[in-house]
Amino acid sequence: GNPELPRAVNITWSSINFKTILQWQPKPSGYFYTVEIHGQTSDTKKKCIMTAETECDVTDVLRNVNETYTAHILSVMSSGMDNFEEPPFAVSEKFTPYSQTVLGKPEIKNYTQKGSKLDVVFQDPLTPYTFPNGSFQSIRDIFQHDLEYKLYYWKDQSSGKKDATTKSHKFELSVDSTKNYCFYVQGMIPSRRENRNGQESMVLCTSVGRSILDEYGAEVFIIIAVIALAVITLAIVLSVILCKRKKAKAAREKEPLNGV
Repeated sequence: GNPELPRAVNITWSSINFKTILQWQPKPSGYFYTVEIHGQTSDTKKKCIMTAETECDVTDVLRNVNETYTAHILSVMSSGMDNFEEPPFAVSEKFTPYSQTVLGKPEIKNYTQKGSKLDVVFQDPLTPYTFPNGSFQSIRDIFQHDLEYKLYYWKDQSSGKKDATTKSHKFELSVDSTKNYCFYVQGMIPSRRENRNGQESMVLCTSVGRSILDEYGAEVFIIIAVIALAVITLAIVLSVILCKRKKAKAAREKEPLNGV
């Protein structure tokens, strides 16, 4: 005789480096949610049982990253799910971690510019999944040869970008030895139809052979030169005026006093 509970709406998957969060609406009032993860070939697993939240970390039940999953968001009463023969539920879109998780930002560990050679060394983002020894798997451990990295680089204070691609952890580039360069690294899965490009690393710039003129430009030096010239001219004028005043004062002091 109880009215049917509201069903979840706006169900979304959010996944970066295989850490996957399920989100939905609305906030429950007088009832709770339970999440069921259904795989095409795996057993159903329950997560976030009787939660009053509208998100659930489902990372640990998506370990088979090549499996395609759907989430059922069940609306349940506080006394348990036995109130209904089948609790009302909403079904998410399908989600396959291997093809849909977003690649996170690579971490640039070291970079050097020596002469006309620029070397950039970076590190793979880690996933929440671990090896039997407890160490975390990287995205390279999962994607293996499907994973590539692209480095975008450009002359400092220039807008023209070039790029290079590698399957290793290092870029070795030939550059103009007289210029500094800025760059960032981005993971890629070329075999994907969507989400091919990952998040961009922070932008870093070399600082080899940077002159003050390169840093600030000729206009600033012209302004500084004009100001310096004005200061020198003012100092000379003040010196001349002070010198004349001293000579005039000395001449007055040498004149005999009237009436003596």
